[in-house]
Amino acid sequence: MDLKQRQASEVASKVLNKEDLIILDVRNEEAYGDWKIEGESVTSINVPYFDLIDGVEDLLPKLPKDKEILVVCAKEGSSVFVGEELIEAGIENVSYLSGGMKAWSEYLEPVKVGDLPGGALYQFVRIGKGCLSYLVESNGEAAVVDATRMIENYTTFAENKGLTIKATMDTHLHADHISGGKGLADQVNGTYYLPEEDAGEVTFPFTALKEGNNVTIGEVTIEPIYSPGHTIGSTSLMSNDAYLLTGDILFVESIGRPDLAGKAEDWVLDLRTTLYNRYKEMAGELVVLPAHFSKMAELGETGVVSAKLEELYEKNEGLHVEEEAEFRRMVTENLPPQPNAYQEIRETNMGKITPDEETRREMEIGPNRCAVN
Repeated sequence: MDLKQRQASEVASKVLNKEDLIILDVRNEEAYGDWKIEGESVTSINVPYFDLIDGVEDLLPKLPKDKEILVVCAKEGSSVFVGEELIEAGIENVSYLSGGMKAWSEYLEPVKVGDLPGGALYQFVRIGKGCLSYLVESNGEAAVVDATRMIENYTTFAENKGLTIKATMDTHLHADHISGGKGLADQVNGTYYLPEEDAGEVTFPFTALKEGNNVTIGEVTIEPIYSPGHTIGSTSLMSNDAYLLTGDILFVESIGRPDLAGKAEDWVLDLRTTLYNRYKEMAGELVVLPAHFSKMAELGETGVVSAKLEELYEKNEGLHVEEEAEFRRMVTENLPPQPNAYQEIRETNMGKITPDEETRREMEIGPNRCAVN
């Protein structure tokens, strides 16, 4: 039998469709413990590559004989070696993840959220990183919100649907991933919007994403709503009084962290005001669409990460902290590690540094860490 190659898109399909998936991850224990492929029907085994160089015989009893084994490593080279060793040892159904976890980190799955006048709203799920970006389309025009650096995903999608991307928007200056907003806008000759409160050190031109300055895409109105807390400029976007894109302020199962610019103590009250006052005044029927998710369980039956605002005020624990002092403690002390290379990512998104593509990939490796635990 030959070693089969699996693309990130194939693996994502299995995860999203909750199909059985047996993974042998041969990265070191620290990398595996920090970040791995997860899902409701995923069984994952970690045996470091260096433990398998001299042979896979001790591993064989741990592997099922009647199911495909997907071998995963950081870039693919180690998984190809281990996969071939398994086949030589008599395991017939073996594959490897093409491009390894780097490819997994970069794959985007577009999922339709719902209809809009003259068009629809799509969520692009970056399943390996927990990032969520959006495309609003109406009457042949489109806007992209919180784009990743893999901008070909949006241009290809738009081309296939006959759309012209007129605008790109970042809800805030990102610290966990490199934005593709400016690059995409430049490529399609569109307008790039960024909250001016976050843009004090930005080195390139932009249009202010500002409350009161609505953006029209076909028949759809995108309304910026100033909602600071994750950053001082964080701005939510309401689409036709139906959808609320909350950036990194409010998630399905948690709330945003205020510390990624070193301003946690300064911004904690802004965060509380946005969550406990500004959002609470909005219609409970609004569908909340965040910029990140932390767990596969947050994906709904259709693969969309979303929840009605009223449901979050019932179930999201981050919205139930009555005492201000306790809220402050929660969002300044109860935090996961900061994202990998987040300072360099911020500087890249400001245009201060221009790392090459391989360095950009390395900077983004790892899980989403924009939420309070």
